[in-house]
Amino acid sequence: MKKYGRYRFWAFIVITLVIIYAVCNGVISDSGTLFAGYSVRVMGMEVMPLYGYVSSMDSEGTGAASKIADNINPINGYARDRYIKKSELSGQLTEQETESRNTDFSQSLATQESAESAADVTTAASVEATAVPEKTSVSDIAAAASANVITGTLYPKTSLSNYNYVLSNFYTVTGITELGSDKLRPAEFLQKDMKMSQDSSKPQILIFHTHSQEAFADSAEGDEADTIVGVGDYLTRLLSEKYGYNVIHDKSVYDLVNGKLDRSKAYTYAEQSVASILEKNPSIEVVIDLHRDGVPDTTRLVTEVNGKKTAKIMFFNGLSYSRVNGDISYLPNPYRDDNLALSLQMQLMGNAYYPGYLRRIYVNAYRYCLHMRGKSMLIEAGAQTNTVEEVKNAMEPLADILDKTLCGEKCW
Repeated sequence: MKKYGRYRFWAFIVITLVIIYAVCNGVISDSGTLFAGYSVRVMGMEVMPLYGYVSSMDSEGTGAASKIADNINPINGYARDRYIKKSELSGQLTEQETESRNTDFSQSLATQESAESAADVTTAASVEATAVPEKTSVSDIAAAASANVITGTLYPKTSLSNYNYVLSNFYTVTGITELGSDKLRPAEFLQKDMKMSQDSSKPQILIFHTHSQEAFADSAEGDEADTIVGVGDYLTRLLSEKYGYNVIHDKSVYDLVNGKLDRSKAYTYAEQSVASILEKNPSIEVVIDLHRDGVPDTTRLVTEVNGKKTAKIMFFNGLSYSRVNGDISYLPNPYRDDNLALSLQMQLMGNAYYPGYLRRIYVNAYRYCLHMRGKSMLIEAGAQTNTVEEVKNAMEPLADILDKTLCGEKCW
């Protein structure tokens, strides 16, 4: 058996080298490349079980072995990503197909985060073992948390001008796209003017929910107030009543078809509605698509802000860029630079005033609904394992961070 095992090992090495040579020299087609990539992975798991274990591990969403495979054969990253259908490998990507996959994209990322910040994370079991707390009263908006003193991190300007430093400290990038130095230009982005004057006489901010049915651990079934829409209500009140902005909250449902959950065209429906709202209200500068994330059921991303259990927040950017095919020309985003600048400035603001509150900025290939205004954001507020109270609490620092950014405050 030992001799047979050695033969299998050397056969695996020889076949792998032959495939690498064929891929690098264009001997086999894309479909052949895909088959070859999977063959190597299957053989590797058979010959060396540790390979299969390492491949399934996530390091910022990508396993160590997968990173090596991706560098040799980029389409491997495309095939591996759990949010891309096999039919998309041919390049026949439709907007409905590509833009419908953003709800449960970061389960492995959340698992990694919970391991790295165990002090801030509790298990779902511990929540179930205790009495469900009364939901936060949101009647006193004026008393909502805001910070006037920097208690977190102020990063050196030299570090923030360094592409590698910024990428490695603030971003998680999926395997199907790339955030190269041509796209991420931190020194330039931190100089971008994101200010917006408060004017309650005309709409300035739009909040909507592509996935309006997203709910939480203790949500009452059928109660809109317990869904992400209810969280959006609280954010709307904070921004309008505490900070003086004129806010439109679009509560339209884009992810139900004939009474059943269907997200296959949610982004298409949302885009049409948002475009109509913006056409009628050209004064709107900030557009927020507010979601909640999907994570493993044993994970809860929680921190504490001003003595209150608070769900963690994640900013999300879509690049309209495929690692395999380059720019996705039929999904153009003329505001990509502004999108990236706004999320980076808000990330630094949050890290300065609310340490531990923000997760890394998540970057994926598509554009979602981020292409209609420069100050567009997709924000993941907590996850399905957070309580309604925790996620509503998270709106208080979020509103404060947004206001500080729109007022032109700098913390770098």
